[in-house]
Amino acid sequence: MAHDTTHEGSATKRIWFVFAILSVVTIAEVILGIIKPAFLTDTMFLGMRLLNWIFILLTIYKAYYIAWSFMHLEHETKGLRRSIVWTSIFLISYLIFILLTEGGYIYEVYKSGHVAWDF
Repeated sequence: MAHDTTHEGSATKRIWFVFAILSVVTIAEVILGIIKPAFLTDTMFLGMRLLNWIFILLTIYKAYYIAWSFMHLEHETKGLRRSIVWTSIFLISYLIFILLTEGGYIYEVYKSGHVAWDF
């Protein structure tokens, strides 16, 4: 019975630790979203505000950490972890690229009426 109590205690400790990490990241996102520091909203990096890049990176971190802890990827083999994580990172990066490219084009169409891409 003592072994079961120790195991429950470590599992409970692990859950609270994951909760604390995810809470800190979420609170940081909310505070940045409310305050919107001028140096982050005025600074552009790769065609997008630095604040938006911070939000994207923090969201990807939270998604990775949720998969790592709640989907028990930390206990899997290295090959399986890499196949899941790198595939997800590639697909998320590709989605961000497509959204930014198409969003910029649609913005220009609404702004100027017509944009032609001549190659």
